[in-house]
Amino acid sequence: MKPVFVESRDLPDAWFQCVYLILDKGRRYTIDHGSYAGQKRLEFDYVTVHVKYPGVRPLIPDIPASLGIPNPVEEGYVEAYLPYLMTPEKKENEDYTYGERLAGWVYFSQTNSDGSSHPDGRRFQRNVINQIDRVIDMYKTKGHGTNQAAMTISVPSDLLLNDPPCLRHIDTRISEDKLHFMVYFRSWDLWNGFPANLAGIQMLKEFMAAEIGVGDGEIIAASKGLHLYDYTWELAALRTMREQPKTDSD
Repeated sequence: MKPVFVESRDLPDAWFQCVYLILDKGRRYTIDHGSYAGQKRLEFDYVTVHVKYPGVRPLIPDIPASLGIPNPVEEGYVEAYLPYLMTPEKKENEDYTYGERLAGWVYFSQTNSDGSSHPDGRRFQRNVINQIDRVIDMYKTKGHGTNQAAMTISVPSDLLLNDPPCLRHIDTRISEDKLHFMVYFRSWDLWNGFPANLAGIQMLKEFMAAEIGVGDGEIIAASKGLHLYDYTWELAALRTMREQPKTDSD
């Protein structure tokens, strides 16, 4: 295992550095199971990315027009992505959304006939928890010195899904009167997913910081599965002005 640490200025810089480094340090292998089974990808064994100023605009990658390649994140995509991240709305054909887990998770608790909780109760009460609101309220009413303000996306039954969530949790901390996010992805598409996800997560952080009444802080993102699919290797080489990784046909 070869962990990689990236220290970056802003989100476009973090993306560029990761794309540059993965061409040298990425492990090449064929996917046996999961999304795109049978395809090849380059993947970091484990990567930690520290973004000191993630709120600097633009949030999406910088692609010089002279390169003639499209931006991995289309203009306006991040704004359209926010409801998926921050609201519990879910379409009929969706197993989950990040917003469902963060802002509208349903759970059931046992109650007595009078509504009080009891371990031997026979009635079940439907509850909904908005983790975003809960964390905001925790910081506003309980103070900033806590390690409990973590928001969870994954649940055990995700192991039964064909495509379980890639984002697993967003942990938070307030330090020096700023809200910071610590994010973990089990698997993460570097070319498209990394920049779009982090831009949306940054906008969520800005919203929460404003609601709490603190400044916008840093992001530390980690993954044991940050990767480039083989169909983006040529694009990655063009953007970084590097040599493209060889394929089986070369």
